[in-house]
Amino acid sequence: MHSKAHAPAGFARAGGLSGTDPVELANPDGCGGFVLVCEHAANFIPPDLHDLGIGPDLTTSHIAWDPGALPVARDLSRLLDAPLLAQRVSRLVYDCNRPPEADSAIPEVSEVHPVPGNRGLSPAARKARVDAVYVPFRDALAAHLDARQAAGDAPLIVTVHSFTPVYKGVQRDLDVGILHDTDRRFADAVLHHAEAEGDLIVRRNQPYGPEDGVTHTLRTHALPRGLGNVMIEVRNDLIREVAGQRAMAERLARWLTMARTDLAAGPVPSRHAPRVG
Repeated sequence: MHSKAHAPAGFARAGGLSGTDPVELANPDGCGGFVLVCEHAANFIPPDLHDLGIGPDLTTSHIAWDPGALPVARDLSRLLDAPLLAQRVSRLVYDCNRPPEADSAIPEVSEVHPVPGNRGLSPAARKARVDAVYVPFRDALAAHLDARQAAGDAPLIVTVHSFTPVYKGVQRDLDVGILHDTDRRFADAVLHHAEAEGDLIVRRNQPYGPEDGVTHTLRTHALPRGLGNVMIEVRNDLIREVAGQRAMAERLARWLTMARTDLAAGPVPSRHAPRVG
């Protein structure tokens, strides 16, 4: 896990949000049948936003990003030969897994922590964040998927996240969450193989579910295109170090690859009833 915020070159040159690219596209020609997305990959806050008033300790905490998610996603990109689109700016600046109208897209409070730099933004200031971060990210992912489908490809969309073991003082009793919205086909197949291994606690639509607004990327990009999809949440202490990141990526790659084969063969039964908002 990184110990400090790392500035994308475009942000560093601009000293702020204007005229910069908040999207990283890695392995764009990957042809393994998946497209990976990591919306909470970075904790970078542009200098002119002055850490949004939260200070350096919180800038490196889970409220600013998903620790370990990007290294796992990078390893998955390599293992699955999959393109990876990652957000290069902190979700506190703008959370690309939320629509512009959602309060949580630019949160005034994250978990229990006030974010002073997000309080009382004018409509113009809020729109500037949307235009600088969300719109380029949304459009880059849409363009990539449209190009894939135009070429006759139907990739599976996998979004990669991590979660804190303790949230608002409550211990979370799971290792990995497999999340979905109204299309549960691929999630069912992934859960089937996760449950078969049996050495991790894996749950459906936990620690969050669609009712929490966390499936925006899936709703926006996967469901309208009829693409199989899943959102993966990994407890961040399991992927704090490089060894854990690589081990988790190998495990997830195994589940995803087997699930893809199953999906092609037909629906996979699951013991767990879906929880969809």
